[in-house]
Amino acid sequence: MKKYVSDLKVVSVEHINDKYVLIKLTQDGALPEILPGQFVEVRVDGSPTTFLRRPISVNFVDYEANQLWLLVAAVGDGTRRLSRLQAGDVLNCMFPLGNSFTMPAGEGEKVLLVGGGVGVAPLLYFGKVLNDVGCRPVFLLGARSKKDLLMLGEFEKYGRVCVTTEDGTAGERGFVTNHSILGEVRFDRISTCGPKPMMVAVAKYAKANGIECEVSLENKMACGVGACLCCVEKTTEGNVCVCKDGPVININKLTWQI
Repeated sequence: MKKYVSDLKVVSVEHINDKYVLIKLTQDGALPEILPGQFVEVRVDGSPTTFLRRPISVNFVDYEANQLWLLVAAVGDGTRRLSRLQAGDVLNCMFPLGNSFTMPAGEGEKVLLVGGGVGVAPLLYFGKVLNDVGCRPVFLLGARSKKDLLMLGEFEKYGRVCVTTEDGTAGERGFVTNHSILGEVRFDRISTCGPKPMMVAVAKYAKANGIECEVSLENKMACGVGACLCCVEKTTEGNVCVCKDGPVININKLTWQI
């Protein structure tokens, strides 16, 4: 796919809670094709400590409004500066980068999308794309507490939403792999993104039950095009650059102990 480096205009910045912000961007011309699971590299201007672009998953693409959404966790100087953007500001982005989630073979497939923390971000757009082709997914979203759950109303537009929280303040208490939905439904395909321990647990569940599974890795990235070798992941086929050959990788190619 063709890559673009563009100055996108900030439409709005919504502070979801004290850590997460939803940034909606647009441009004068139509946005290019963007696939679920891809990401952007954003340039952070005005930061003396942020020299490299920051990789951020595509949270959603609204082609009717010509908007690209980014869900950002403000955890460092660069992302905190992004959280202070205002409508009308300009954000330079390189996109779309990486590969995408695999679409199901047919409408009858039961698809489970599992996310934790800011890892829920790419699952919203994937859920929308699945729903558009007649495959309504189940979202299984985990967080530490109710206040850490993100964009539930948006997810509910495209599929059934199941929730776990570690403290039991919303949904079922525990981790995503403890949710009762896993005992109620036999899924054909699982896609997951979030903290590595969560993805490893989901991958173990999928492998033990013979379910096709992909993970969206969140290795540290710098260039976004496979040049700097910052995000290398060891696989059964040798080392790969997550930014170029991923971020979505089938668990059968990973060397995780699953």
